[in-house]
Amino acid sequence: MSLVEQLEEEIVLGLRYPRERLVEDDLMRSFSAKRHVVRSALQELENRGLVERKPNVGAFVRAYTAKEVHDVYAVRELLEVHCAKLIPLPVEQSRLDRLTEIQRQHDRMVETNDLRGVVKTNMEFHHELFSLSDNTVLVDAIRRHAQMTYAIRSVTVTSPEYLHRSQQEHWEMIQALRRQDSDALAETCRAHLLPSRDAYLSRLTSLRGL
Repeated sequence: MSLVEQLEEEIVLGLRYPRERLVEDDLMRSFSAKRHVVRSALQELENRGLVERKPNVGAFVRAYTAKEVHDVYAVRELLEVHCAKLIPLPVEQSRLDRLTEIQRQHDRMVETNDLRGVVKTNMEFHHELFSLSDNTVLVDAIRRHAQMTYAIRSVTVTSPEYLHRSQQEHWEMIQALRRQDSDALAETCRAHLLPSRDAYLSRLTSLRGL
């Protein structure tokens, strides 16, 4: 796993929190990496929207204002709901079987509380789902905007309540595909975005009240 992937995973798991400073020397020691490797990783994470760098200050895990959260999730909704509606129905049985198997793996990760496995299989599920549209440009746009929200989604990734809701909604997506119900699939995709968005906004409100 590359340094970019390791830091990305730590952000989505909430091991590195919004506004946390990412000090080059600390990262070099923690990951036994050379400075140019650390700087390259931070540049890539900035490109992905996970890190922000300020001149003469350094790099930080990106934090979002309430407006930014609403804006990025509005874009995610447009992309993902539209992509769901583009999926040709009926879906080939082999592709539906593949999606179902990924979800079974995701279930096992949730049941064993393997959070790294949860994150990995969740990404695989959504990639496989949206790839059913056969629109690689749209799928890549969905992936990039999902990456931008890793720090936002870290609020819910360790919560059993949210993980079980995510499981249930994944199965609802599969059932909608089996029923060839494009509207139900699109609506479930829309609703699936709300918990992480709302949890992050709730945390912002709580912090302002301190």
